Amino acid sequence: MLQHPIKKPAAVNRADPLPPQWPSYTGTSQFVGTSPSGRVTVFVDPTLGGPALQNAQDLVNDADRIVSANDKIFGTPGGPVDVIVFALGGMTDGTGGADHASCDYTTGGAIEVCASFGNSARVSALFEAELSECSMGGNLCGVSTGEALSRWCAAVIGNNALADFATAPRWAQDGMPDYVNQTDPTDQNADSTGCGMAFLSWLMSPSQGHGLDKIAPAMVSLRDAGTLAQLYANLTSDIASNAWPAFQAAIQGLGGPNAVTNDDPFGGVSQPAQLAHLAPWTVELAGKVFAAILADVAAGKEAHQIVASVRAVLVAAPAAKPTIALAARRPKSHRLRPHGEA
Repeated sequence: MLQHPIKKPAAVNRADPLPPQWPSYTGTSQFVGTSPSGRVTVFVDPTLGGPALQNAQDLVNDADRIVSANDKIFGTPGGPVDVIVFALGGMTDGTGGADHASCDYTTGGAIEVCASFGNSARVSALFEAELSECSMGGNLCGVSTGEALSRWCAAVIGNNALADFATAPRWAQDGMPDYVNQTDPTDQNADSTGCGMAFLSWLMSPSQGHGLDKIAPAMVSLRDAGTLAQLYANLTSDIASNAWPAFQAAIQGLGGPNAVTNDDPFGGVSQPAQLAHLAPWTVELAGKVFAAILADVAAGKEAHQIVASVRAVLVAAPAAKPTIALAARRPKSHRLRPHGEA
């Protein structure tokens, strides 16, 4: 489910802290910085050099945006956490995933994320995947509903930077087994996770209109044994037995299983309310594009001139961040892995 000497960011809130006991990392933990709120302390494996250090520094700068958005989704404030950026699983492109010990802030606040050289957006999204599970308060861990919820939190807050390992298409290709009326007691089954991803996409779609900030607390309250059908009933006041047929009808309305080509077939992440969770550089770029268009329109420029102005803004922007996605984890390991990895 991301050697040059380490240089600290300009603003840190305290002296170098001691690192916690990490779930798997045993190397040197080099302190990088603490977010301005003091809630997120970031370390890095110094042997990875400048690219990993950049990942870690970018995470320090982005961390408070992530924790604030996560608090809004779950409706409760989270606790302080420690994070280390290293080559999880030997990878430096983010595909090593992320890890933490348990799904709460008391024993699960030591979070490991895979370095992703040149793509810090992926590191932020991996961090949110684990942070969201801490906000589940010990519920939904190791089951399909919790896995789907954590991936959706990462998709929304991480600006869909974890999209490449989508599981909903696999679920559709495998005949769309019903994991709406039953919860799979594992978080490593692509079919059950994929069903959950597509179902939450439907609930968040414009036709249903249930935001993730309503869905997440409702799922946590249902705990491990809760089903997506019960979630549907709680959100819509319809009976739970109608959830599966209504969802199936919605899939057919898209064009059937072949129309499920990603984890968000119903466009749930495109809701205007989710704009607040976009990465700052995305919002900034959108603002520059709109400003260029408005200025050209006000100046009476021709259509081709407006298009040229937009292209100039896009060319001047940083390169687009490549995307990956979360994957299955071993039961109770809380380890995000690429789909199909042992």
